[in-house]
Amino acid sequence: MASIPSLPKPICQNLAVYVSKVNPKNLSLSGTGFRNFLQHGSVRNSTRNEALGDCSIQTSDVPLLTCAEAIASLKSHRAIENLKSHKGNQKFLAMYSSIFGGITTDPAAMVIPIDDHMVHRGHGVFDTAAIVDGYLYELDQHLDRILRSAAMAKINLPFGRESIRSILIQTVSASDCRNGSLRYWLSAGPGDFLLSPSAYLKPALYAVVYQDQSPLDSKGIKVVTSSIPIKPPQFATVKSVNYLPNVLSKVEAEEKGAFAAIWLDDDGFIAEGPNMNVAFVTKEKELLMPHFDKILSGCTAKRVLTLAQRLVEEGKLDGVRVGTVTVEEGKKASEMMLIGSGVLVRPVLYWDEQVIGDGKEGVVTQALLNLLLEDMKSGPPTVRVPIRYYV
Repeated sequence: MASIPSLPKPICQNLAVYVSKVNPKNLSLSGTGFRNFLQHGSVRNSTRNEALGDCSIQTSDVPLLTCAEAIASLKSHRAIENLKSHKGNQKFLAMYSSIFGGITTDPAAMVIPIDDHMVHRGHGVFDTAAIVDGYLYELDQHLDRILRSAAMAKINLPFGRESIRSILIQTVSASDCRNGSLRYWLSAGPGDFLLSPSAYLKPALYAVVYQDQSPLDSKGIKVVTSSIPIKPPQFATVKSVNYLPNVLSKVEAEEKGAFAAIWLDDDGFIAEGPNMNVAFVTKEKELLMPHFDKILSGCTAKRVLTLAQRLVEEGKLDGVRVGTVTVEEGKKASEMMLIGSGVLVRPVLYWDEQVIGDGKEGVVTQALLNLLLEDMKSGPPTVRVPIRYYV
């Protein structure tokens, strides 16, 4: 692979070890625990005498690994994971880390420090941009949002906006990925386990390019009303790594046989899903979406609002509006849909026990999905950033 143009220096020179270049075949792997891991798939001492099913842990069960052994174990773990085939299996193609100051294409090296405040305090923000046919879709829109989130989370930037943008593009280039996703994080940084970041901590930037093997599914789904409390607006409008309410909301929906759960705000109006926005087509042929003052400002949702103007021009819609939406209005709508970078535009056929419209995928929902897919493949330069590949 040709050399990547100059990247910012590592935050900590002592940590600038490019572990992706380590070849485990050249390592001295003398540890008993590591040999047993390779032979038996577990890390336990071969001299241990235990009864089958005994889950007690003795001191001798946990090997003390050298750095080389730990790296080789990570490689073995990743190799095993890559052999597994399951729904939603993701392939990790490249990672940038400001900690080691470069890009690696070795999944075993795609790690972050345990003392990073994003890990142990949740003090980090993130965003995601789609890679479509060698272009980054809405990179600048997503980049602007993560910078706003970082400011609201009181996270300083490790580099300027244009440097961050360049790093993200170069990471995609190094991955050789033409279709996939780019996810990136800004963190308060590693250095200790304190609550607030110490004055000497330096913020960190991480970025990962990955591919999801799951095919696009545009079939109609069921949603339920979430019983998990919604985040207060101060936190809901920040795309932070604090996703426990979102996870519990999603799990709740799945336990009830639904795809997602819909949050209501403190006033009882429709808010959003766990990681997507929600929209409706009213009986008056109006596209209606909850406003963004108390929820996350969805980049995909805002783009759909713009694209929907074409349907107004074609007479398929009479208008597009953002405002408050009651549960009664939502359940009586002709069409309901979820909108986000993961689901794109997904029709909702049932909300709780209420059938939406005629119980079939709506014409407007399908038209909006087609417009979005077209925009991702051939939209204007304002939403498509070309990638120059080096491999």
